[in-house]
Amino acid sequence: MIFAGPPNAPLLGVNIDHVATLRNARGGQFPDPVAAAQLAVEAGADIITFHLREDRRHIRDDDVTRLKAALQVPLNFEAAVTDEMIGIIERVRPEHVCLVPERRQEVTTEGGLDVAGQFARIQDACARLAAAGCRVSLFINADERQIEASAAAGASCVELHTGAYAEAWWAQDRVRMAAELQRLQDGLRRGRAAGLQTNAGHGLAVWDRPAPHPFASSTYAVAALHEVTELHIGHALIGHAVFVGLRQAIGDFKAEAVLARNQGA
Repeated sequence: MIFAGPPNAPLLGVNIDHVATLRNARGGQFPDPVAAAQLAVEAGADIITFHLREDRRHIRDDDVTRLKAALQVPLNFEAAVTDEMIGIIERVRPEHVCLVPERRQEVTTEGGLDVAGQFARIQDACARLAAAGCRVSLFINADERQIEASAAAGASCVELHTGAYAEAWWAQDRVRMAAELQRLQDGLRRGRAAGLQTNAGHGLAVWDRPAPHPFASSTYAVAALHEVTELHIGHALIGHAVFVGLRQAIGDFKAEAVLARNQGA
């Protein structure tokens, strides 16, 4: 099944993990990631994304329960493929699930899930989560083998890891940017051909300085790819919000995606 997506821009999933990270740095209850999620929805977020990690370094179990009770927009529950996490998701029943690789020592997710290398395990997780009423996405690199394995495993969607493109963008390495963007576009097209909804995310940003720049933001470049149905953005959006506020930050990212899609039409 091919999912159409909005005509003028990808949907925006706002990842609130970093609000929880800030809270946990001092302990206590402030800032509350659930309150941030509610404000994000008021400001135009289409989806709220969060990652419940094994070590609970940011989002905690109680946050998940409160998010489910407080929000009407879809929740996108990111989690590793472990018995613990699959069991929690089966109980919570979020609308969307994105299965991701996870290593305790990593600062952030460093690459895509190896679906082909652990196919049986991921196929079983996809079946269990679909039975719980969740739309299952797999966070993968834009690799033909992983895309084909994702479709065969029973996932509805893939989210292509845009980290390599984002790193090239921050480095202003035009050669790497062009190569990574082409790799993403090829992967998106393969995913669509395999019947998958194709989303993207990780590391995408907007320019937060007033001076003109010789090339578009990383969010603009990826949003301009018409096969992208959803963008899931966290760190750079919350970082941008430090300077402009959360409402304005969400408005800036959404406007960037709309501009990219309309100018590329």
